[in-house]
Amino acid sequence: MTEKLPSVLFVCNRNGGKSQMAAALMRHHVEAAADIFSAGTDPGTKLNGESEQSLHEIGATLDGEFPKPVDQDVLDRATAVVILGTEAQLDTTRDGIERWVIDEPSERGIHGMERMRLIRDDIDKRVIDLIGRLGISPQSAD
Repeated sequence: MTEKLPSVLFVCNRNGGKSQMAAALMRHHVEAAADIFSAGTDPGTKLNGESEQSLHEIGATLDGEFPKPVDQDVLDRATAVVILGTEAQLDTTRDGIERWVIDEPSERGIHGMERMRLIRDDIDKRVIDLIGRLGISPQSAD
């Protein structure tokens, strides 16, 4: 009998930036040691190009990804659900949902790629903490 992998669902409003970034960073750190999903409560039509670029700088990728809505089955089955930002709201009664209010450098006048790198690094620290709390062994050679 095979052991069930932990699963994580990252959710934001548009699913074009922060939730995609969190999922990509987790995949980068744990490879196939977890099932990782991202979704939006009001999905947009494209990925954030600066998010993609900032991930490529560290060897992570959004290849094959696109904005998508929350899948109720994935939401119900996920070991952990993380909502990024304050805009997204999930209509669910399940336990175990956490919210990450991510640093917003633009509020300090920081824009462009410098802004995106700071957001990436904030999300990455939180992802690494989550990996530890879930007991997942990191597998990438960072």
